[in-house]
Amino acid sequence: MSIWFGQPTLDDITPLNKGTVGEVLGIEFSRIGDDALEATLTVDDRVLQPTGILHGGVSVVLAESVCSVGASLTLDPNKQYAVGQEINANHIRPGILGDVITAHATPVSRGRRSQVWDIRLHNQHDKLVCISRCTIAIVNRTD
Repeated sequence: MSIWFGQPTLDDITPLNKGTVGEVLGIEFSRIGDDALEATLTVDDRVLQPTGILHGGVSVVLAESVCSVGASLTLDPNKQYAVGQEINANHIRPGILGDVITAHATPVSRGRRSQVWDIRLHNQHDKLVCISRCTIAIVNRTD
């Protein structure tokens, strides 16, 4: 059974990136399942730290982007919206130039006022790059 409000598609999600940090970094939403959302990012010169590997902050932006959009898709947009409240990340292995990083986000808890999401970032070889957990605040449009 799907967790999404309505029947969102990737075509519905893609415009949400327009004019955002996700667009600047090249984040692309790639899959929507019954209870998970995925987005990808290719490691290029825009997202490197001075040592030549994927900047940890970019991993966090990717993680929060995918779970924030995921949380938003579980809500009636006329009544509520979702905003990031807290995020952490454990960097397991470096992303290197040319890697395609996929963020797979699933909700751990979906309450009335907050959601908690688990996000796993893997490279194209299915090697774990980063584990993240994000708490999302659910805000009523009348608040």
